Amino acid sequence: MIYDVSIHGQPHRLKIERCETGYRCELDGDVCDVDATFIEAAFASLVIGGKSYRVRRERHAGLSFIWVGAERFAVEVSDPRSLRGKRLLRATSDGPVSLLAPMPGKVVRILVGENAMVEPGQGVVVVEAMKMQNEVKSPKTGQVRKLAIKEGASVNAGDVLAVVE
Repeated sequence: MIYDVSIHGQPHRLKIERCETGYRCELDGDVCDVDATFIEAAFASLVIGGKSYRVRRERHAGLSFIWVGAERFAVEVSDPRSLRGKRLLRATSDGPVSLLAPMPGKVVRILVGENAMVEPGQGVVVVEAMKMQNEVKSPKTGQVRKLAIKEGASVNAGDVLAVVE
């Protein structure tokens, strides 16, 4: 599974796969094995690199937090393939926002250049999959700081297409 995770407003990409010893996790390219025991719905015990961590999840005033020991982290987790995940990503308008490919396909058009100013809902990139064209739009007012793809490039679901700041 692939997730977009925001920790204290900083975006991260998390990939999780089941393996013989528990889970293989990749966070922003760094890989580690995790042995996880779920104590109850909101509690887990994790062993990462021989160190044990007690993790607790809580919701407060509509926000999600993860406690690792005595440290609290504000988190948002979304599946880049889900409609709910896209709505959560749009809601996080502070700081840079990565525009992600909604599905595997081919970039057929780039609608704006790097450093261009964009408005919410303005098209930035068009991705074609199975002869259907999907316009990836900016979730906020900002400047396109980076175009991570070129026209004609093949992309996978969840790949970063551009960054709007």
